[in-house]
Amino acid sequence: MTPFRRPISTLTVALLAATLAVSACNRTGGADRAPEPGDRAVAKVQSETIWASDVKREAVAQGLIGEGEPLDVTSDLFRRVLDEVIDQKLLAKEAERRRLDDSPLAQRRLEATRERILGDMLVESVVNGAISDQAVQNLYNEQLRLAKTSEEIRVRLILSRTKTEADAVIGILGQGASFEAVAMERSVDEATRFSGGDLGYSTLDVMPQAYASALRDKPAGSTVGPFQTEGGWAVLRVEDRRKENPPTLEQARPQIVRYLTYEGVRQLLEQLRNKAKVNVLLPGDGARQGQEPASAQGASQAPDQTSNPTNTPAPAA
Repeated sequence: MTPFRRPISTLTVALLAATLAVSACNRTGGADRAPEPGDRAVAKVQSETIWASDVKREAVAQGLIGEGEPLDVTSDLFRRVLDEVIDQKLLAKEAERRRLDDSPLAQRRLEATRERILGDMLVESVVNGAISDQAVQNLYNEQLRLAKTSEEIRVRLILSRTKTEADAVIGILGQGASFEAVAMERSVDEATRFSGGDLGYSTLDVMPQAYASALRDKPAGSTVGPFQTEGGWAVLRVEDRRKENPPTLEQARPQIVRYLTYEGVRQLLEQLRNKAKVNVLLPGDGARQGQEPASAQGASQAPDQTSNPTNTPAPAA
């Protein structure tokens, strides 16, 4: 196969340390054996084979594709990432030729990278493997059960500078004028006047307090106001009221999976910490005894953002 030639990228140089670690992990032989069933050899660097799965793994690591997404070997993205994998291997082999990997510092950095890789693989095999479709469905159903469905209100606005102007608006509307037409002609709210004052759908909890108080019990078709707001005097029309629809399972799935992953990692770390003897040799460390490990703190914070895809209280464990 014809070798690819292009300028060495900054990214390639920046990834040298990680490359050395991967290279060190791959010295065990069997380089010409497909690492995955159905894998395809896509290049050779000296005597070492690069497989399609190597390129895909690099694309996932760079965030270019998601885990589980396909990567066509004929695509431009595949060829670009393949070039980078080739460059990484060339840099690693040259570093080995210069014996840069023999220093104690290099060995410590290689071992740290190896540990990160093994930790990721443990999470993939133990935690991710436990996240089944049924587990996602169960959490989704539980959150739907706990959901407090909010009501959305669609409102139109006419904003006036003074109460006198707002009273005049009420008089014109009382004579049968179209709310949309009066909004376009008289409203001083530049963001909505040209759409007939349409504010769209929103829930009371996200509206300014003055708006929420005025609209709380008003049915569709009501004209409300005038009342004073920070921007002037408002007259509102309630166009529609409807129940807020919760997200579908497919819409909520990424957040649910993320939360289940965080929870799995947190529980795994708790088990490992309980079984291991860990002594942190820093002054004043006694005050930290019993605190959650740093790598689990992100997991404990994540439910605020991810465990609640239907905007409801998370179910009790």
